[in-house]
Amino acid sequence: MQSPITLEALHILDAIDRRGSFASAAHELDRAPSSLSYQIQKLEQDLDMTIFDRSGHKATFTAAGRLILEQGRSILAATDKLVNDASVLANGWELDITLAFDGIIPVSNFFAMIEALSMVSSTRVRLQEEILAGCWESLASGRSDLLVCPKIESLPIDVKYETIGSLEMVWVAAASHYVHKRAGAFDESAREKYRIIAIADTAREQPAMSINVLHKQPRLTVSNFSAKVDALRAGLGIGTLPYSVANPLIEQGELVQIAGSQTQSIDIIMAWKRSQIGEAKSWCIQFLKKHWQMK
Repeated sequence: MQSPITLEALHILDAIDRRGSFASAAHELDRAPSSLSYQIQKLEQDLDMTIFDRSGHKATFTAAGRLILEQGRSILAATDKLVNDASVLANGWELDITLAFDGIIPVSNFFAMIEALSMVSSTRVRLQEEILAGCWESLASGRSDLLVCPKIESLPIDVKYETIGSLEMVWVAAASHYVHKRAGAFDESAREKYRIIAIADTAREQPAMSINVLHKQPRLTVSNFSAKVDALRAGLGIGTLPYSVANPLIEQGELVQIAGSQTQSIDIIMAWKRSQIGEAKSWCIQFLKKHWQMK
């Protein structure tokens, strides 16, 4: 008997869990929300079980639904590996490659690589935004093949990396924010009085990381980098931004660098697993080593 749990259904469940709602998952998958709802309801009927608890304001996974999701992700990872391994064996170039990047790095930094790769290979590329520990989890779990992100203190032993650039981070707040009325050093005791705007870590299993967030500090957590910029512009708190992003907003008078704050320089690295290398990944590594330039 053929199982009603298809790869398409597993992709839908994965997207709903990652995106937090049927509507957001439908947007990612380029489907109508009603289409996703129908497919999930049909799957529940075929399995004679409830995958989502719809009794509350928001549909949540039941215990059975969570089991299907978690084990289904292992199946999705295995099928992706199978397709790519077969493609590499057949012609040396991966069918698909996923490049994960930390959300503080503008996605436009990878457009030149995508264009150049298309001249030599038909490999399909996925650019996947991750945040903090989610970057490293994506590489460890196989959700990504190549990673570009800020360097961390302790790197996994099975990972090789190259430093390809640096990023200047500046403390800013809206021009109208009351942090600009303060006097004295902008140290931790001063910072913890102001709400910080943070981006949610995308790690699913690993412990979340936090940067520049103090234990007792008020916090507003948003889902992506664009939302952080919008929250800062709206005067909802303080935070750090790459100088390349902050400077135009400073020149326009929307943001102001916080007096007494220090600019932070962070190394940007490219990382990949030593044991997994194909033609497309190797090509991308060499391209980024030679041509990387932060925009």
